[in-house]
Amino acid sequence: MRRRAIATLFALALLGVLPLPSQAAGPTSPPASTPIKHLISLMQENHTFDNYFGTYPGADGIPKGVCLPARLSSPVTDCIAPYHLTNPRTSDPNHERDAALSAYNDGGMNGFAWAQSLRNLDPRGPMGYWDGSDLPLYWNLARNYVLGDRFFSSAWGGSLTNHIFWVAAQSAGGNGGIPPGGLTATTIFDRLEAAGISWKMYVQNYDPTHTFRSPKGLGPQAVWATLLQFPRFVDTPSLRSHIVDLSEYYKDLANDTLPAVSYIVPRGASEHPPGNVTSGQNFGASLVTALMRSTAWWSSLFVLTHDDWGGYYDHVPPPQVDPDGYGFRVPAIFVSPFARSGTIDRTTYDYTSILRFIEDNWGVAPLTARDATANSIVGAIDIRATPAAPVFPDHVYLAPGLTASSSAALILRLTYAAAVLILVGGLVFVARGRSRRAAVPLKRAS
Repeated sequence: MRRRAIATLFALALLGVLPLPSQAAGPTSPPASTPIKHLISLMQENHTFDNYFGTYPGADGIPKGVCLPARLSSPVTDCIAPYHLTNPRTSDPNHERDAALSAYNDGGMNGFAWAQSLRNLDPRGPMGYWDGSDLPLYWNLARNYVLGDRFFSSAWGGSLTNHIFWVAAQSAGGNGGIPPGGLTATTIFDRLEAAGISWKMYVQNYDPTHTFRSPKGLGPQAVWATLLQFPRFVDTPSLRSHIVDLSEYYKDLANDTLPAVSYIVPRGASEHPPGNVTSGQNFGASLVTALMRSTAWWSSLFVLTHDDWGGYYDHVPPPQVDPDGYGFRVPAIFVSPFARSGTIDRTTYDYTSILRFIEDNWGVAPLTARDATANSIVGAIDIRATPAAPVFPDHVYLAPGLTASSSAALILRLTYAAAVLILVGGLVFVARGRSRRAAVPLKRAS
């Protein structure tokens, strides 16, 4: 069966349906310890697991009957239940560190609405959620690959600290903002550079002038493209050259020059308030499908996650490993030809789990105790499996048990029933008309 499957994949590749596995050298890097030669990490913005996948089949989602108080002083008479959002535009609940701790409420997980009330914001905001009808691309990627339902943000609070953890496995003093001289902590990219392992940070709509030194202060690019907060990555040409516009990602895929480690930073369709979640999922899925259409697919692991809770509800108390966190759960989808397809991974992860995989896969030293003790995301894949052909995400999510054929059959039956009703209604109308005409007495001829 395995030989037949491999033969089928190569036949499809020869027909041009799928790309053949690459034989080109690409960027030179020391060999990886697993079949994964390319790790791609995309970090979107501001959503919890329950906010996106709280109703996903089989996941640890929104508990039945949950209702959170708008004020803790009146928890019974003034509570708000989770509700389905109908607008793809995101609201912007407060999601700073203090608001997160209020929502956490010493592990009670009942302060999400209250945290907004304390700040004179809408307490209903955190309790809304989207589902597969709103996010079919994400939900289909989760169904076809691996959904992580124990992936936590690394720190309480918002984007800045969590993005620093994403590259440095620590807050590096970022909890209070960026120091005037920038950050100095060692990052995973320092480790990769020293080991001769290829890497890039791809930034959507990249503007090289927007760094931590920008006179207008930190904008989204300088916060999310974390290396722009480090003087050495801004000032050293050999390092700065690795920070490029997102268009280079597509060129590298086409030219078979994708580096070993790729970090992707959105700056537009990020799902950050007041962003549109439909546009955001289209953007995220487009990056995945571009990889699927390339030769790099056969040796890649794509990790799609979000940078912080965004002020939204999640019901799972985050483990506390140090004063920084963990913070609340965030969505995480693992896409790879080696993925344990159709599974939900309940291993505890955070952003430093991505770092741990990079360190183990390419043999570089941990950065801090956080990544040294983190669970590697290698558990989401089966490195001994035969790499599988890509399954492209559909724009319609069908609930379990409802296939495309059964859905089409249901639509056909409903259409047929409607046609029958229209026909019967028409016949009844005609019959009544005739009976009325027959009931009218004819006038005699004079």
